[in-house]
Amino acid sequence: MDKYEILKKYFGYDAFRNAQEALIDNILRGNDTLGIMPTGAGKSLCYQIPALLMDGITLVISPLISLMKDQVGSLNQAGIHAAFLNSSLTASQYYKALGFAKQGRYPIIYVAPERLVTEEFLDFALNSNIVMVAVDEAHCVSQWGQDFRPSYLKIVEFIKRLPKRPVVSAFTATATKEVRDDIMDILMLQDPMVVTTGFDRNNLYFGVMSVKDRYGAIKHYLETHRQDGGIIYCLTRKQVEEVCGRLIQDGFSVTRYHAGLRDEERKKNQDDFIYDRVPVIVCTSAFGMGIDKSNVRFVLHYGMPKNIESYYQEAGRAGRDGEPAECILYYSSRDVITNQLFIDNNQDNQELDAVARAIVKERDKERLRKMTFYCFTNECLRDYILKYFGEYGSNYCGNCSNCLTQFQQVDVTEIARSLLGCVESSRQRYGTTVIIDTVHGANTAKIKNYRMDENPYYGTLNKVQTYKIRQVLNYLQLEEYLFVTSDDYAIVKLTVKSREIMEEGRQIVMKLAKEPDRPAKESQPKGRKSKGALFGEGQFTQKEESLFEKLRGLRTEIAREEKVPPYIVFSDKTLTHMCIVKPRTKEEMLGVSGVGEFKVEKYGERFLGCIKEFAVDHAEEAQ
Repeated sequence: MDKYEILKKYFGYDAFRNAQEALIDNILRGNDTLGIMPTGAGKSLCYQIPALLMDGITLVISPLISLMKDQVGSLNQAGIHAAFLNSSLTASQYYKALGFAKQGRYPIIYVAPERLVTEEFLDFALNSNIVMVAVDEAHCVSQWGQDFRPSYLKIVEFIKRLPKRPVVSAFTATATKEVRDDIMDILMLQDPMVVTTGFDRNNLYFGVMSVKDRYGAIKHYLETHRQDGGIIYCLTRKQVEEVCGRLIQDGFSVTRYHAGLRDEERKKNQDDFIYDRVPVIVCTSAFGMGIDKSNVRFVLHYGMPKNIESYYQEAGRAGRDGEPAECILYYSSRDVITNQLFIDNNQDNQELDAVARAIVKERDKERLRKMTFYCFTNECLRDYILKYFGEYGSNYCGNCSNCLTQFQQVDVTEIARSLLGCVESSRQRYGTTVIIDTVHGANTAKIKNYRMDENPYYGTLNKVQTYKIRQVLNYLQLEEYLFVTSDDYAIVKLTVKSREIMEEGRQIVMKLAKEPDRPAKESQPKGRKSKGALFGEGQFTQKEESLFEKLRGLRTEIAREEKVPPYIVFSDKTLTHMCIVKPRTKEEMLGVSGVGEFKVEKYGERFLGCIKEFAVDHAEEAQ
């Protein structure tokens, strides 16, 4: 078979997506490869298809057990022999799988990096034909990445010990230029082809909301999206417990996940979510890497993550099937303090020396600052993320909360001058709240104790609403006219650009929303696509929606029989296309996106029967 036949037979696709074929061809020519592709772009096919064409074994280095189980389960369901070797296996299971591996039963083996240098695994590897090492989540190798894992440094040591150097391929969804260069250096990639397909996920709606009652906003969202499943991320275990407990009390079917739970409960709760037994999971960042659940329709953040990389990775777990999904961040200024504490008390980099740890800490603080700017920018949110990763768009996507909000250009020069003057006259000693309260003329004990009521700028902005003063102060930070320190006490400081306003008369004009207290969305945003639009069709009809639910019910039934997550049987996207095509034969079923020969033989008759039964029922109704 060639690559096209494998693509169709096992994976059910007629054509490769953007850059997949170039990466596959480069690997098949025996060259090292680095692919930077957004979540849902099909990275795994870029090493799975070459693995099936190469004469030998491909090792896929993967950081999490859940990721390995998910991908191996999908491969086995597609008719491809694959296995994983990690700590979730008992000793007998591990040695049995290793024995089959030695017999050459598996063209693809997933392995945790910690296993690479163990005596048993090395004995297998040194006496086997390892033709490729594929490094998934490759950003974990970089200490400047958001998920640095020292165990990933064992990969190079392992490759050096092999009798013949294999092809090395590396893949990640989130990598700045600095991290990308680090991946190539640390993995010692030899003249690699580097392909960056772009970070944009245009099916995702991005929103930021600053609300007084975050729980109320989350509850309202779930009430208006009862048919959807999704993830709610919290910053702390305590928040997970609180939010999950209250949602259960309010009648929602939810579960929880964080590192403080017992292993058995974490596994059960994760499986309940993946197998669609519970539609919503409330969790910390401990949940999600490698979770390939394709029908996540929303990711809500009950608090701001510590950097853009983490946010985009977590938000990217929505809409992996390419269908419309929403990513909404509920922001509070307290989130900055919480994340600052996480950075100050980080124990993940103990393997580094003191100087390197200090550098990493400073970079983490800078990343937190840029994450904070995301939460209060009035520019296109998608464009902000893309610029962070080195891409430049039009600054209007039409599918984020800022692009769908009406703004007006407002001259805020006088407000800016008062803020800068207050910072200067108080000798740059106070934080944002004191500065805002001073210029607004607040009569608080703190202002009196600091004698800021004697400051020449006290009360100069008493007729301006506090939220507007804060927006301008945030904008001055974003444009680097002010700087807020990230040490124990966040202090507002002037910058070299400050004098452009204070001395050179620069005018400051910024976008301000016409409706500052915008209510929570009750329906899908204007920019969201309909199901049919993904295949060049219009809005789904009521009849097609009914057929979709019927097919989804059959999929759930089969998944329970097979003991696999429903999306591994068929994705929502495949069921959507099935509703549009309405196949009547196995040959027509093969024309559905995501349906390969193996699955047609395995499931085809049951889905065709379901479609036929539906057609008969509706024909009778029409008479």
